Amino acid sequence: MLSPAAIAESRAGLSEIESEYIARSLLREAPTVAPHQTNDEVMQLLSERSDVVSLPVVENGLPIGLINRNIFMDGIAKPFRRELFGRKSCIAFMDKQPLVVSEHMSIQELSFKVVGAGGKTLNDGFVITDDAGLYLGVGTGEDLVKIVTHLQAEKNRLVMESINYASVIQKSFLRASREDMAAALHDYFIHWEPRDKVGGDYYFCKKFEDGFFIALIDCTGHGVPGAFMTLIMASFLDHILLEDNRRDPAGALAMMNRKVKIALGQIGEHNIVPIEGQRFAHSPDKEQSDDGMDTAFCWVESCKLIYAGAKTPLFTLENGATEVTVIEGDRKGVGYVDTPMDYTWTNKEIALSKGMRVYLTTDGIIDQIGGTKDIAFGKKRFCNLLVENSELPLVAQKERIMQAFYTYQGKQRRRDDVSLLGFRI
Repeated sequence: MLSPAAIAESRAGLSEIESEYIARSLLREAPTVAPHQTNDEVMQLLSERSDVVSLPVVENGLPIGLINRNIFMDGIAKPFRRELFGRKSCIAFMDKQPLVVSEHMSIQELSFKVVGAGGKTLNDGFVITDDAGLYLGVGTGEDLVKIVTHLQAEKNRLVMESINYASVIQKSFLRASREDMAAALHDYFIHWEPRDKVGGDYYFCKKFEDGFFIALIDCTGHGVPGAFMTLIMASFLDHILLEDNRRDPAGALAMMNRKVKIALGQIGEHNIVPIEGQRFAHSPDKEQSDDGMDTAFCWVESCKLIYAGAKTPLFTLENGATEVTVIEGDRKGVGYVDTPMDYTWTNKEIALSKGMRVYLTTDGIIDQIGGTKDIAFGKKRFCNLLVENSELPLVAQKERIMQAFYTYQGKQRRRDDVSLLGFRI
């Protein structure tokens, strides 16, 4: 049997690790008795071998039962039992239906069988045979629990290594946006906090000679599935903005919608598909995905901001104002099955003034449950925080907002990824 240290040091892939551990890896040699042997002989053997938990009964090489040490000793110790049963066959105290498994059975299948057999098998152990059903040895419940625990730890290690590296990849995709944001803005902040190391939120910024394009994206899901979606969206967005359409956020949303729907095969029957329509008109795939994103796309130049939103609002606060202006986006997300292929979003133009603050947030903040009443954080509370801290530098605003958010969340479970950005004109 391989030691826990050997398991921990393994760097094999998950499928290789599982294939290495079969019932044979739990094999322990144990003395056996035959049906003709007496209970006195069994007692003598168990007295000499304190390490034996269960004693297999084997006839012509085939296991026919298992004698549990504790059950046997308790039974034979009762008054007159030794005199009555001492010279009789050992099968009197034998479990006639022990768990018998093949040496090649996987640890996973074995663990299911042990659990299905109940606590008896965990205490007594099980018999391991070769392909012909001949006795090889025994396995114990203790060894099985140990190896299942270590295999689970190894699986978790492999998964966490993958997630940690995925986090590195996701952050590398964000680097260019951070650099362009720093080049385009003087007073700003970005807070990006995946719920599960990696996440479905994503921010994007690209600087041009005449302005910059900025977006905050909330993809379907969080964790690894959400992160995978962000990489798809980032790739598409980069390609979309190679065209001269950066001043048309609504048009960019429409292009993104078509790309996502076609790439993921999310074409409902109600969708209008201008090219190769018959190819997608009646999809028989019952496992069709329904993924996409909620987002706000903004083009910003010297005196105006053009905004188009897919279920993601824009918050603005003019210099000296005591109330936040909330500009709602369209109520359709990008790429989803129920979003038509030809759906058009709306551009909204906002005149910019010196000192105006602009904010975007994903719903991870707005929808978080917390507070004394266990209700959502909400837009009103968020807007009040923006007003209360409006005169602070943007980085200091972020610290105040996030501290208020964490306090409000309290001991409640985090519901989603949290992303927030703001900048001053």
